[in-house]
Amino acid sequence: MPRTPAPNEPEDDLDDLPDTHTPQPVYYAEQALLGALLLEPHRLTDIAGIEPDSFSNYAHGALFAAIRALPAPDAVQHTKDTIWLNAVLTAAREHARGLTASYLHTLIQVCPWPKHASAYSRMIGVDHARRTLRAHAERLAQTATDVTLPHPVPATLAEADALAAAVDDTAARFPPHSGSLPRTPAPGPAATPDDAEEAADEERLLLATATAHPADIEQMRWLTADDFTHPLHAGLWQCLTALTRRSAPVDPVTVLWEAQQRGLLTPGIEPADLLDLLGEPAGSPQYWGERILQRALLVTAHRVGHRVAAFTHDPATTPYQLIVGSRRALAELSAVRTRWHHATSPAPTPLPARTRATAPPRAGPPRTTAPPAARISR
Repeated sequence: MPRTPAPNEPEDDLDDLPDTHTPQPVYYAEQALLGALLLEPHRLTDIAGIEPDSFSNYAHGALFAAIRALPAPDAVQHTKDTIWLNAVLTAAREHARGLTASYLHTLIQVCPWPKHASAYSRMIGVDHARRTLRAHAERLAQTATDVTLPHPVPATLAEADALAAAVDDTAARFPPHSGSLPRTPAPGPAATPDDAEEAADEERLLLATATAHPADIEQMRWLTADDFTHPLHAGLWQCLTALTRRSAPVDPVTVLWEAQQRGLLTPGIEPADLLDLLGEPAGSPQYWGERILQRALLVTAHRVGHRVAAFTHDPATTPYQLIVGSRRALAELSAVRTRWHHATSPAPTPLPARTRATAPPRAGPPRTTAPPAARISR
């Protein structure tokens, strides 16, 4: 988030780039809280749940850290001199050299009511949670589309876990209450990816290869029609899965007939073209299926990241709505993630059948006396 300078802060402390952003409401909440603490330092005991990095303004965070680090002054003496204020300023300037004594007095003047310090701190905590979730969501969306990653799925899922942990942390700090779901409109459809043609080629190869090896389809329940990028390909996959589950014959002609029954032969889709598509197998269905599912997982992660980020950009979204909306979005990714693990986990090795071995005869107790003499019959 761009750093917001404090008033009277020299431009050279901001790399000679003055900030032109309009201050947001949280900026004034931060000013009010700091003014309350400077005026009545004992209010610090009412503050919980925020840290110096919770402030959107770096100088404000440095000032809060200095206030926490220094012992509170005597209440009566504090009204008579500025010794404690000077000490706070000196400590804060070690990290934010643009702070001035006049700005501290400005903070005191703009604070409406020092007794409302805890309310101001909660506003700061809410905004910090919003910014934290936004940062994690944006990293998730960016990672999901980073073509330079050698292993994009593990990196993307790690970012999803980090976002989920941030949501859980927010939920722990803001207990749930009754309320509505986020009213934020969903982001528009994503732009056509650069690899759209590659995705279509992989889907065509899967359909042709699965038609040639229908026995493999039953082992690929982890792949669904929603994972395909092209509606016709999704429909043909449903034809293949339906035929195999009915134990019906599978070849290009039977798939073509099933496609006709499902209304896939719309104008512009010629039967001969479908037969050509289904008649050029290459590789294995498992390989192409994993490629399609990987792309679906990354696309879903990108969509989830944008969705959560949209929640955080809506200032009307409450912490509770952020939590519920984010968890619902992450649940969509979790469903695809589960199927990915099913697809890529090695098949369990069947245990050998247990045979019931014949137990050796048990040895009797040792004899301690001579056996009885054999009885001689007359």
